[in-house]
Amino acid sequence: MSTQIDNSFINLYCADVHNAYQQQGSKMRNTVRLKSNVQGAKCVFQKSGKGTAGKKTRHGNVPIMNLTHSSVSCTLEDWYAAEYIDRLDELKQNIDERQVAASAGAWALGRKIDELVITRMDATSSVIPESTSGLTKGKILEAFGLLNANDVPDDGNRFAVVGPHQWNELLNIEEFKSADYAGEKFPWLKGTESRTWLGINWMFHTGLPVEAGIRKCFLYHKNAIGLAEGQEIKAHVDWVPEKAAHLVDHMLSAGACLIDPSGVVEVQCDDDTQIL
Repeated sequence: MSTQIDNSFINLYCADVHNAYQQQGSKMRNTVRLKSNVQGAKCVFQKSGKGTAGKKTRHGNVPIMNLTHSSVSCTLEDWYAAEYIDRLDELKQNIDERQVAASAGAWALGRKIDELVITRMDATSSVIPESTSGLTKGKILEAFGLLNANDVPDDGNRFAVVGPHQWNELLNIEEFKSADYAGEKFPWLKGTESRTWLGINWMFHTGLPVEAGIRKCFLYHKNAIGLAEGQEIKAHVDWVPEKAAHLVDHMLSAGACLIDPSGVVEVQCDDDTQIL
């Protein structure tokens, strides 16, 4: 339990509590290839190569594509987010501290899912360097061109995640900021700022890696990244006699892997570029 709990005792004027501003769960879970209810410590995602058509002579044998098959394994790890709620402290409050802890824990594990996915995307070899500039239209078209050159399907399952600063830069691009391109195509993006442009579903994310003022943004196809869950986020509230407190606990077993590096493009941006 937080040692600062005395700040929210009954002498407060309001029964509502303000959770610290934070991303409320995962934004990326539904944008990748998801396998749930995995049994065991590892999950294997299958990958097949490209097929090539050939000619057949009259009465001859049909040409065989000889598709290559490979697999990518994903190791699951266990993650927890817990908080003690002291029973006597609960008597002195006019807020539902257990509910506050429940929300914070679920959101924390949701962000952990995104962290796992982003870490794997960062392993791609397709990188557009920063070049002392932010997220420009030129960089976007270059990344778009790489996806096309790699035959990444343009089937509505292309996604892009950018930082808050890069999102503001995108809003300076006329085609992007037009209301004609705005929309909430996916139910899980409802209520969040999102756009569809160049056949790519765009959203911003505060958890993208930034090093020495360079933010890494990503364009990717849903099937290029795998997310395996042995158990989705589960919450438990248990009484712990030794603590004389309730333990609000959340747990998650999950792992992510890069299935096809050709389906992910990293775009490096100067995170301090002035927006005019």
